[in-house]
Amino acid sequence: MDRMASSMKQVPNPLPKVLSRRGVGAGLEAAERESFERTQTVSINKAINTQEVAVKEKHARTCILGTHHEKGAQTFWSVVNRLPLSSNAVLCWKFCHVFHKLLRDGHPNVLKDSLRYRNELSDMSRMWGHLSEGYGQLCSIYLKLLRTKMEYHTKNPRFPGNLQMSDRQLDEAGESDVNNFFQLTVEMFDYLECELNLFQTVFNSLDMSRSVSVTAAGQCRLAPLIQVILDCSHLYDYTVKLLFKLHSCLPADTLQGHRDRFMEQFTKLKDLFYRSSNLQYFKRLIQIPQLPENPPNFLRASALSEHISPVVVIPAEASSPDSEPVLEKDDLMDMDASQQNLFDNKFDDIFGSSFSSDPFNFNSQNGVNKDEKDHLIEQLYREISGLKAQLENMKTESQRVVLQLKGRVSELEAELAEQQHLRQQAADDCEFLRAELDELRRQREDTEKAQRSLSEIERKAQANEQRYSKLKEKYSELVQNHADLLRKNAEVTKQVSVARQAQVDLEREKKELEDSLERISDQGQRKTQEQLEVLESLKQELATSQRELQVLQGSLETSAQESMCQLAKDQRKMLLVGSRKAAEQMIQDALNQLEEPPLISCAGSADHLLSTVTSISSCIEQLEKSWSQYLACPEDISGLLHSITLLAHLTSDAIAHGATTCLRAPPEPADSLTEACKQYGRETLAYLASLEEEGSLENADSTAMRNCLSKIKAIGEELLPRGLDIKQEELGDLVDKEMAATSAAIETATARIEEMLSKSRAGDTGVKLEVNERILGCCTNLMQAIQVLIVASKDLQREIVESGRGTASPKEFYAKNSRWTEGLISASKAVGWGATVMVDAADLVVQGRGKFEELMVCSHEIAASTAQLVAASKVKADKDSPNLAQLQQASRGVNQATAGIVASTISGKSQIEETDNMDFSSMTLTQIKRQEMDSQVRVLELENELQKERQKLGELRKKHYELAGVAEGWEEGTEASPPTLQEAVTEKE
Repeated sequence: MDRMASSMKQVPNPLPKVLSRRGVGAGLEAAERESFERTQTVSINKAINTQEVAVKEKHARTCILGTHHEKGAQTFWSVVNRLPLSSNAVLCWKFCHVFHKLLRDGHPNVLKDSLRYRNELSDMSRMWGHLSEGYGQLCSIYLKLLRTKMEYHTKNPRFPGNLQMSDRQLDEAGESDVNNFFQLTVEMFDYLECELNLFQTVFNSLDMSRSVSVTAAGQCRLAPLIQVILDCSHLYDYTVKLLFKLHSCLPADTLQGHRDRFMEQFTKLKDLFYRSSNLQYFKRLIQIPQLPENPPNFLRASALSEHISPVVVIPAEASSPDSEPVLEKDDLMDMDASQQNLFDNKFDDIFGSSFSSDPFNFNSQNGVNKDEKDHLIEQLYREISGLKAQLENMKTESQRVVLQLKGRVSELEAELAEQQHLRQQAADDCEFLRAELDELRRQREDTEKAQRSLSEIERKAQANEQRYSKLKEKYSELVQNHADLLRKNAEVTKQVSVARQAQVDLEREKKELEDSLERISDQGQRKTQEQLEVLESLKQELATSQRELQVLQGSLETSAQESMCQLAKDQRKMLLVGSRKAAEQMIQDALNQLEEPPLISCAGSADHLLSTVTSISSCIEQLEKSWSQYLACPEDISGLLHSITLLAHLTSDAIAHGATTCLRAPPEPADSLTEACKQYGRETLAYLASLEEEGSLENADSTAMRNCLSKIKAIGEELLPRGLDIKQEELGDLVDKEMAATSAAIETATARIEEMLSKSRAGDTGVKLEVNERILGCCTNLMQAIQVLIVASKDLQREIVESGRGTASPKEFYAKNSRWTEGLISASKAVGWGATVMVDAADLVVQGRGKFEELMVCSHEIAASTAQLVAASKVKADKDSPNLAQLQQASRGVNQATAGIVASTISGKSQIEETDNMDFSSMTLTQIKRQEMDSQVRVLELENELQKERQKLGELRKKHYELAGVAEGWEEGTEASPPTLQEAVTEKE
C-alpha cells in the first residue's frame, strides 16, 4: 500500500509552459498553438490519471479531435512520455484505453507517429507481465494487443483504424489473390485471438458473484472492452467472408486448420458476448449482438447467404452525461489574460463590439450609432453581392467539375470492361494451368505406382533368389554325385587297364613259351608232351581271361552310360519340379492377395482382365503342346518350363486385375468375380500338380480351367464402361466424322448469322439495329475464331498421330488410345453444340423474343468447351510443337470473341433498358402507390423464383455429374464430390 501511495504521488500534473511544436501547420498562430497544447494537456492528464475510475468520454473525445486538428499524435506522445506509466498500473491501463481509442477514431497519422514507440510498448508489456496481481497482467495483455493492432494496420494499410470496410474494399484488400486472402485470414485470427485474450482476462479478474459493473473500479476495467467488442464484431464478420472465399478456391482439406481455429474462437466470442450483454454497465452504453447458435458451414457455399453480419449499436444518449465542455470552471480561471483576450477578439470579429455597435446602448449618441449602422448595412450588402458572385462562380465550377466527372465515369466504365475482359483471360489461363496441374498430379501418381510395382518386383526377385539358392544347392548335390560316379568310372577303367596289362603279359609269356618250346623241341618227345599239355592249359586260361575282360569292359561302359543318363534325367526333373513349385507359389500369393487387393489404379482394370484371360487361353494350349513334346523327347524341356512360368505370371495378373475390378464394381458382380477368380486359381494349382509324374497327360485336364476363364470373361464384359461400346476400329472414323460435323455446324451457324443480320438491317432501326448489328458482328467473329480453332486442332491431331503411331495406321493409333480419343470426340461435340445453341439464342434476341442472359451463358459454355478441346489435344502433344502454340493462340482468340459477346450483350441490354424508361408524369398518387405495391409483389415473386431456379440448377449439376460418373465408370456409393470440367477432361485423357 505504501508503494502504491508513493507511486500515486509521483504522477506529475502541472502543465508545461512550452511543449513540442512538431507537425505544426505553418498557418497556425503561436497563441492558437499554445491554447491547443494547453487544452490537449489538460484533457490528456484528466483522461489518464491514477484514479481507479473509467475514462470520461469528453476527455477522450478532446484527445481524438486534437489528433485531427494537428493531423497526428505528436502532442499526445509529448504529454504521455512525461507520465510514469512503468510505475503505476492504473495509469498504464487508462493510457492503453485512450491510445486504443486514438488508433480507432483518431487521425490516420496517429499510427505513423506511434510506430517509433513499438519497442517501448513491448518492453513495458514484458515488465508488467511479471506482476501477477491487480492490473499487472491486464496491462501486459493490453499492450500486446495494441502492438498487434499497430502491426496489423502497418501490414494492411487498406484497413482503417475502426476496421469498417465494405465487401468491395475487403476484396480489394486481398488484390484478388488467393494467397493474399489466405495470409490475411491468418493475421485476422492472430488479431482476434489477442482481443479475446484481453476479453477473457478482464472477466477472470472480476468477481462475477458481485455487481462489479456498477462500481467505479469495475467500470475502470470494463470500459476498454467497448473498443474490444467493436473490433471483434468486425473481425468475426471479415473472417467468415474470407473463409467462404477461400473454400471456393482451395480444397477443403487444405483449410482444415483454419476451420478448427475459427470454431475455437467462435465458441469463445459467443460466450463472451453473452456474458457482456448481461452486465448492467454495458446495457446503457452499447448494444452487443448475439452470434448464431451454430457456426457457419463453410463446406456449403450457399451458407454465405445465411450469414448475418453482427452490428454493434452505440446509443446516441450513451455519451450525453459527459457532453459538457471540456474546460471546466477551475480550468478557465487558470487561463492567462492573453488567452482570454484572444477569445474576446474572436468574439468581436464575429459578432461586432458589444459596446460600440450595440443598438441598445443608450450612453452613446443616436446619430453616431445610426451612421455606423448604415455603414454596417452597406458593408453587408457589398459582402452579399460578393458572395452571390462567388456562388455563381461556384455553380459554374461545379457544372464544369460534373462534366469532368461524367467523362471520368465513362473512362472508368471502359476501363472496367477492359479489366473484366482481362479477368476472363486470367480465368481461362487459370483453368489451363489447373489442367496442367492435374496432368502433373497424374504423372506423380503414375510414378508412385511404378515405384510400388518396382518394390513388388524386388520382393519377387528376392523370392526367386531364395528359390535359386535352393536349386543351386540341389545342383551341387547332383554335381557331387556325378563326381562320385566319375571316380567309380575311373576305378573301373583302371581295372580294365590292369586286365589289359595282364593280357599283354600273358601274350608275352605265350611268346616266351613258344620260344622256349622251340628251344626245347629238340630235347625229347617226353618233355614235349608235357609242355603241350601245359601250353593247352595256359591257352584255356588265356581265353577265359579274355572273355572275363570283355564282360568287364561291357559292364563298365553300360554303367557309365546309365550314370550319365540318370544324371541328366535328375537334372531335368529338378528343374521341372522347381519351376512348377515356383508357379504354384506365385499363384498362391495372388490368391492370398485377392481379399486385400494392392493399391493400384482401377482405371481400365476390366480391359486388362479380359486381355489377360485371352492370353491365358493361348498359354494353356501352348503348355499342353510343350508337355507332349517333353514326353516324346525328354531332352527338350526349355519350352515346357517357359510355358509353366508364363501361365503362372498370367494367372497372377488375372487374379490381381480381377481384384481391382471388384473394387469399383457393384456388390453382386464383384462377389461373383471374386469367387470365379478363386475357383480358377484352385483349378490352376490342381492342373500344375497333375503335371508332376511323367505320363500323366491323360489326368491333366484343362476343361475346368477353361470353364472358369469363360465365366471370368463374361463377368468382365458386363463390368466394362458404357463408353467402350463403340468398337475400337470405329474410333478413328468417328474422330474425323465429329470434326467434320463440327466444321459443318460452324459454317451453318455463320450462314444463319449473316441471314439474321440482313433481316435486322431491313426491319429494325435506331438503337435496336445498332445493338443487333454489334451482337451479330461479335457472333460472326466468334464463329471465325472457332473455325481457326478447329483447323489448328486438326493439324495438331495429325501431328500427334504421325509422331505416336509408328508403323501402325491412324485407326490403330486411335484404337490403342481409346480414352484419349473419346475425350477428343466429347470436346468436339461440345464445341459444335454450343455454337448451334448460341445461334438459336441470338436469333431469338434479334427477334425480340429472347433473353440477353442466354447469349452470355452460351458464350461461357463455348469458352469451357474450347478449354476442354485444348486440354484433350494438349495431353499427347509435344510442349514445343508449333501446332500446339497455334492451337493455344486460337483458343485465346475464341476467349476474346466470347468476352466481346458478353460485353456487347451487357452494353446492348443497358441501351435498350434506357430507351424503355417508364413515364410516371401522368399518374396520380393512388396509381403510383398501386404500381409500387405491384412492383414489390413482383420483386418477391422474382426472388422466390430465383431461389427455386438456383436449387434446380444445383440438382441438374448433381444429376449431370452422376450420369457422367456412370459413363466414366466412377465408383458408386462414395462420398467424394464429382470431378470438375477439367478433371473430367483429364479422366477422359
